[in-house]
Amino acid sequence: MERGEIIIYQTPDGETNLDVRLENETIWLTQAQMVLLFGRDQSVISKHIRNIFIEGELVKKAVYAKFAYTATDGKMYDVEHYNLDVIISVGYRVKSKRGTQFRIWANKVLKEYIIKGYAINQHAQIEQLEDLKQTVKLLPKVKQKKWI
Repeated sequence: MERGEIIIYQTPDGETNLDVRLENETIWLTQAQMVLLFGRDQSVISKHIRNIFIEGELVKKAVYAKFAYTATDGKMYDVEHYNLDVIISVGYRVKSKRGTQFRIWANKVLKEYIIKGYAINQHAQIEQLEDLKQTVKLLPKVKQKKWI
């Protein structure tokens, strides 16, 4: 995935869709996006983020950034974003249906990594399978040209 590329996240029940920023090998969300993701008020998300830093779980400087955003009025604004470390930490603190869905998903992914050594992205699996099929089809042609 390219630097700064936006990916879409949809909750399992299909009720919430988020545009997610991918940059510097992590995902970045605003507090407003975390409000949607976890289904809690801004004040709750802010409290959890503040406590994550106060308790020393994460260092703000390492997990916080401002990204320029062009609003509908055409003006540029710096918008605060928090990386995946903060998102996961908030997800394990917040009490909501969406928070529970997030923890179930995170636990499943973590368990796959621990047991298998990797996790499979179900959405990318079909595309990866097609890429693999194309590679396999090309292999005999490459061998005939004696490039291998």
